[in-house]
Amino acid sequence: MKQVLLIMLVLCCTSLTAGAQVPFYEHLQYQANARKSTVELPDFSVPLKKKYKVEKAIYKSPSKIFVVSDIEGQYEYFKQILQAGGVMDKNFNWTFDKGALVIVGDVFDRGSQVTECLWLIYYLEEKAKETGGQVHYILGNHEVMNLNGDLRYVNPKYIEFAKQTGVPYLSFYDTQTELGRWLRTKNMMEKIGDLLFVHGGVSQYINQLGHSIDSINILARNYYDRSAESMPQVEQLLLLDDGPLWYRGYFMAPLATKEQVDSTLRIFQVKKIILGHTPVERISTFYDGKIINVDVPHAKGASEGLLVDNKKYYKVNLQGAKELLEDGTKNVAGVENQQ
Repeated sequence: MKQVLLIMLVLCCTSLTAGAQVPFYEHLQYQANARKSTVELPDFSVPLKKKYKVEKAIYKSPSKIFVVSDIEGQYEYFKQILQAGGVMDKNFNWTFDKGALVIVGDVFDRGSQVTECLWLIYYLEEKAKETGGQVHYILGNHEVMNLNGDLRYVNPKYIEFAKQTGVPYLSFYDTQTELGRWLRTKNMMEKIGDLLFVHGGVSQYINQLGHSIDSINILARNYYDRSAESMPQVEQLLLLDDGPLWYRGYFMAPLATKEQVDSTLRIFQVKKIILGHTPVERISTFYDGKIINVDVPHAKGASEGLLVDNKKYYKVNLQGAKELLEDGTKNVAGVENQQ
């Protein structure tokens, strides 16, 4: 049991130390500003970042884009779909050239390999840059829940681990940890070319605020790890039901109108919105192709990714088979209602 806990501790890595690698339990004795250069994981070694800066939110269109969302700790399927989509090979080499990988939130909760997924994203960010590629990790509601103490959906493995080691769960991702600092550089909305990426969606309330993508990210960022009660009104609305992390109005009553969707496209000067959050059986289009939902059931082995290549949109399955995604309005009946 002790050996298993130590392995889990390495994967859940908090404060990292300068110099040679040491067992994780010793990391707790060091100050947060003392850092080592790499983290050794079972599948790959992760060179740690020398500095952190808040990510940009607006990018030019890359040669191609691969999109996944709501991985929820399903590390094996995450690896497989990235390989099937041509993003990386079995040795974790970046193979997507100058393309972009976009993760539209909810890497956290439910599954038992959340930290492995996080370190893989962290690792691929740097590998992508070597060839001019880019990794975009956009936060979902479950990332923010884990930062602000809403632990309803955390896998019991992590709660037990915290109990056994006496390390509070919230300290795994606080501002004194490598992953915690990294997560706080991420955005809740990004625009890549003429596509808007957001976890939940854009409500009419957000349309009416009149804020730019940059200002929405700036307003929300300081409250990622705070309770709703401590937030000013605008930040509450950004981070709660009608905000970009939680909105479900494209799929559940009261349904967004076509006019609302068109208004969002005009405000942010995009042609489509790509999102997750509300589960669908397969990657699907809504509102005449203006909304694309990529939240598929990875835990059931039904992983898909969205490939955007030469202005065409494809579903890619775990076998690497591509299927052209048709623009159209899908019936939203039967969409699952879960957080």
